[in-house]
Amino acid sequence: MEESRFINPFTEFGFKRIFGQEINKDLTIDFLNLLLDGERHIADLTIKNPEMQPEREDERLVVFDLYCESDDGTKFIVEMQAARQSFFLDRSLYYQSRAVIAQGEKGKEWDYSLQPVYGIFFMDFTMPGCSGLRTDVALMDMKTGKVFNPKLRQIYLEMPRFTKEAHECENDFERWLYLIKNMKMLKRMPFKAQRAVWDKLLEVADVSSLNEEEKAQYHRALKNYRDYHNVMATARQEGREEGLKEGEEIGRKEGRKEGREEGREEGRKETILQNARNLKQLGVSITIIAEATGLSEEEILQL
Repeated sequence: MEESRFINPFTEFGFKRIFGQEINKDLTIDFLNLLLDGERHIADLTIKNPEMQPEREDERLVVFDLYCESDDGTKFIVEMQAARQSFFLDRSLYYQSRAVIAQGEKGKEWDYSLQPVYGIFFMDFTMPGCSGLRTDVALMDMKTGKVFNPKLRQIYLEMPRFTKEAHECENDFERWLYLIKNMKMLKRMPFKAQRAVWDKLLEVADVSSLNEEEKAQYHRALKNYRDYHNVMATARQEGREEGLKEGEEIGRKEGRKEGREEGREEGRKETILQNARNLKQLGVSITIIAEATGLSEEEILQL
């Protein structure tokens, strides 16, 4: 397979190289300001440690793709989710909640004043419940529809729903989305010389600009990305076939409609287990498998 000129931002390495480095924070600031145009303006950012240590031994370590803080104290969690995951909405809320709780100060003097926490989630798949390409979520009064507490915000971006070609992009935010979605397939960088940020992105994302160690890291991340998608594509097809077969068999005994539903559910469960087995055999870490499948680490270790 011919190597793409630009890195794949849906890999862990690619995403963090573009958005997760202090030296490239001007790219992150530009994207966030376009995303939040009319709501918030960021003058400067600090890229924070993406690992949030648990407060108790029995709590899980939280590792963000990107965790940063603006000059006014606002926190931003930015995640790139390349594959569908069970309970993804719950996971995103849990991650944000940890960033809220971490602001707590010990002692009697703290008055519970909090800085806003934004969760921004790129998804390389569509998800039930989302309203389209961009879904904005806030704590609001259900009667009036007005924001009740602005301290918790979520923005979900379903990248498969962005279908515009380069010449159809109407603003710089759409140009960002186009580049993120299509970068791994581009032979040249569109929009070059229109803005300094595109020239910077060209420099940062060009595979030829990586040193040998970085190339090795990227190729490992790219292999995991491709292996995962190949496994998932095969598993989806096998799951459909197994689910239909089991559904038809149960349907003959208990009713065709109920049988198909139960058969599909059994097929889905077996598909998840088989996906975990395959990923484990490929050497993917237990933590990543757990996040991707919704299984516990103990269940994975027993496979």
